[in-house]
Amino acid sequence: MKNLMLSLLILTLVYTITDSMAQNILTSQEMKEGWVLLFDGKTTDGWRNFNSDKIGSAWKVTDGTLHLDTSGGEKGGDIITNNAYEDFELLLDWKISPCGNSGLIYNVIEDKKYSTVWQTGPEMQILDNTCHPDAKIHKHRAGDLYDLIACSSETVKPAGEWNQVRIVSKNARYEFWLNGTNVVSFTMHDAAWDEMIKKSKFKDMPDFGTAKKGHLSLQDHGDKVWFRNIKIRILK
Repeated sequence: MKNLMLSLLILTLVYTITDSMAQNILTSQEMKEGWVLLFDGKTTDGWRNFNSDKIGSAWKVTDGTLHLDTSGGEKGGDIITNNAYEDFELLLDWKISPCGNSGLIYNVIEDKKYSTVWQTGPEMQILDNTCHPDAKIHKHRAGDLYDLIACSSETVKPAGEWNQVRIVSKNARYEFWLNGTNVVSFTMHDAAWDEMIKKSKFKDMPDFGTAKKGHLSLQDHGDKVWFRNIKIRILK
């Protein structure tokens, strides 16, 4: 029995190490296509807090994931990419803790006159739909364009399981994909977009959703969340 338990433990460790090593890499085909890793699986290089040159200590690299954990009292904060992007394809995986909340925000404008990333950047919601209070609010569920457009179908996986995101941005036309399904499509910077904002919680934020280029942001909503395989390519 002891030998069996030891064998299972070794197999688990080998699987964990192998799985970690298999993540956060680019294939030769992806490199030819212009993909770039935004997370190397080892460091937080390339990320920093909004309006800062540092990153909160609650953002850690754990088993090949970029992990937010504020349970020990450490501060995290919303983090952004060093670079700003326009017309891109983005891929990443995320998983959330039970009843957790986070978000992926794009077109973030960094300026001292803004105190938060969501004053300028729209958000793809990250959520445990089963028990977080936001799940009861239309347009606040996982995969939604937060407070603006609800998913066409629910494809999110349970808390603790990995979800795959794909966002395509080209000439103000956007597609949100979650676990292989195109769940939201929309166009920014037209009359319909402006009208949507007027009917949302962002109506009193004059610069919300106006930028055509900006930083990507991962949100600190106080809950544990993990990211991996964050990669991007510029579309021309």
